[in-house]
Amino acid sequence: MDQLADPKPGTLHHVQRDIDRILIDRHRIARRIKELGEEIRCDLDDLDDEGEIMLVPILTGSIIFLADLIRHLPHKIRIGVVTASAYPGATTTSKGAQLAGALPADLEGKHVLIVDDILDSGNTIRLIREEIAKRHPKSLRTCVLLRKTIPSALETPCEYIGFDIPDEFVVGCGLDYNNYYRNLPDICVLKKEAM
Repeated sequence: MDQLADPKPGTLHHVQRDIDRILIDRHRIARRIKELGEEIRCDLDDLDDEGEIMLVPILTGSIIFLADLIRHLPHKIRIGVVTASAYPGATTTSKGAQLAGALPADLEGKHVLIVDDILDSGNTIRLIREEIAKRHPKSLRTCVLLRKTIPSALETPCEYIGFDIPDEFVVGCGLDYNNYYRNLPDICVLKKEAM
């Protein structure tokens, strides 16, 4: 686990002062996302409908991961976003997953790939998978950047996993605390006093 290097005087950004350490650096993340894209491509190359995939990113945390991932998918892609909430406001404890908007309407008979930033309690992924399954997709898979190594996450169906991480609250690459830190390019652990 890398420590943040001391920036030059006068260049310390506010968010960097709140970071305890880097858990996964941006270079490892970029390499792994490219590998995930290759895994997904190999699995979906035999599609019988011109290779079209419906990506269902879970907002807002997945947007940066999604933007990086789709650059490695050569298929025809449609995106239908869904909004869910489990960590409202300044909290590090899940309040239970809830859909905050409607699912995309045209999922029947489609190859669907759910994309999310992190799999921890598993509640959000399970809820959205169940709701999409009711709409009779041709196939249904899930891809997450991070999965916590806790029983609830390990027991949740997920076909593509970027990294398994310990049960720590992390930010960066789209993950937030109180809607901050999403713009950090590394996966980082916050200092306790920042939460």
